Amino acid sequence: MIKDSIQPIHNKPALLIKNKEILVISDLHIGIEEELKEYGIHSGSQTEKLQKNLIKLCKTYKPKEIILLGDIKHNIPTSTIQERNDVKRFLEKIKQYAKIHILLGNHDGNINKIITSDIIVHPSDGIILDDIGLIHGHRWPKKEIVECKKIIIGHTHPTIMLTDRMGFKTYEPCWIKTKLLKSKIKEKFSIEKNPELLIVPTFNPLCGGIAVNKEGIVGPFRNIIDIKNSNVYLLDGTLLGKVKNI
Repeated sequence: MIKDSIQPIHNKPALLIKNKEILVISDLHIGIEEELKEYGIHSGSQTEKLQKNLIKLCKTYKPKEIILLGDIKHNIPTSTIQERNDVKRFLEKIKQYAKIHILLGNHDGNINKIITSDIIVHPSDGIILDDIGLIHGHRWPKKEIVECKKIIIGHTHPTIMLTDRMGFKTYEPCWIKTKLLKSKIKEKFSIEKNPELLIVPTFNPLCGGIAVNKEGIVGPFRNIIDIKNSNVYLLDGTLLGKVKNI
């Protein structure tokens, strides 16, 4: 298991920043069910299930604040009435347990029209907590993020593709832990840093994901890491090793 002030929660796609009493989750994609219907997948709304799962974490770990690391809603550029109502109800319920922060993701256009003023919205180029930078991951971070010791991102929905003896493939959500490449950081930001990077799995199991051992990751961070030499952890904390060996 990954051990420091950033502590992934056992068997959950969520982490704690323990010294700050902050819970972090990413990629809720509330409303994705409408898109899945176009592919013949009828699951019904999963918002209540996501809400219950998050409330359970809040009751267990009692965070003072929750950071939603982008892509709270799914449909872009517009949202359905159902999606807007689901997002609003979800946030209204969750804010009873902790103060909510939203880091804007690429699916969060016009979310300000849905949320209430007591929910804090941060720009998409990231925020900093002491030596930890947080950003959704769909755009380049500001320079101050890269100067942190650790960076947490979402966006990729990382999974690992596993193949059994019969050739059957399964996809497991995972955490990716790596470092930014110092040479690439110097080239892009003109600074000599190589902070640790942690990629958070999606909180919504309907989202599927990117098989990092086949497709790498998405977003600009793919240009400043060596994904093949990145470490893969399952949700139960098992270290599978480096991507290139899986």
